[in-house]
Amino acid sequence: MDNNLSKVRHVALDMDGTIYKGNKLFRCTNPFLAILRKLGIGYTFITNNSSKSAQDYLRNLRKLGIKAGPDQLYTSTQATIEYLHRHHPHIRRLFVLGTKSMRGEVAAAGFSLARDNAADEPDAVLVGFDTQLIYSRLCRAAYWVKRGKPFIATHPDRVCPTDRPTLLVDCGSICAAIEKATGRAPTVTLGKPAPCMIRGILHRHGLRPENLAMVGDRLYTDMEMAHRAGALGVLVLTGETSAAEAARHRPKPDLIVSCLCEFGRKLSLAHRVKSSSPG
Repeated sequence: MDNNLSKVRHVALDMDGTIYKGNKLFRCTNPFLAILRKLGIGYTFITNNSSKSAQDYLRNLRKLGIKAGPDQLYTSTQATIEYLHRHHPHIRRLFVLGTKSMRGEVAAAGFSLARDNAADEPDAVLVGFDTQLIYSRLCRAAYWVKRGKPFIATHPDRVCPTDRPTLLVDCGSICAAIEKATGRAPTVTLGKPAPCMIRGILHRHGLRPENLAMVGDRLYTDMEMAHRAGALGVLVLTGETSAAEAARHRPKPDLIVSCLCEFGRKLSLAHRVKSSSPG
């Protein structure tokens, strides 16, 4: 494992459950980021949550005491936009079931937004984590899906983690309602665990999969994505997954740590050993 860690040049960091919980930053987070900077290892914050724009996330990170630039953030909305530009350049008009923030980001990327009107026909339907969900818009999305429009989901999460006494119904559950009503599942689902998010970061920084460690708290999204992309999967036990669940899971994560600080110590040791090796 030390040999694998010595190859790491960039770290993709899941956010909720990994660097913070709800609105509380973990005490390990800033010391860990300082270790990465000292070692010359880059890092990107990554999230499936498409309810906020990239600018919203950067502002939220600053409020928590973390300074990050646009090139240090990668969201499922950004991955979806890149996917559409690359693989479906003919899709220009979207009916977006998402927050005002998400719709603004999609429009800023060059797409036009269809209105909630049967006469305003889109090229495709895009569904995100719509925390401002309006029933008529849910019905309109289902209407276009039933009529055969491409059905694109930003990510598959059924619920969003929270420290509040509620259950946050996420994109996957909204898509499930549309699927139940129309008989059609999403044509494509971006976000974790699809490897496109890691591949986007690799392309952005000119890296190979073995140069990147994906750090997160979920087995079926964070670790599954790392496995599919050929990157190093590092599971932290500060969020959703317990040590017992991690031990039973197959394939096992490449590395299981109690928190970011433990991972930071292991990285430091591996890179120190590498720098002191002859040749």
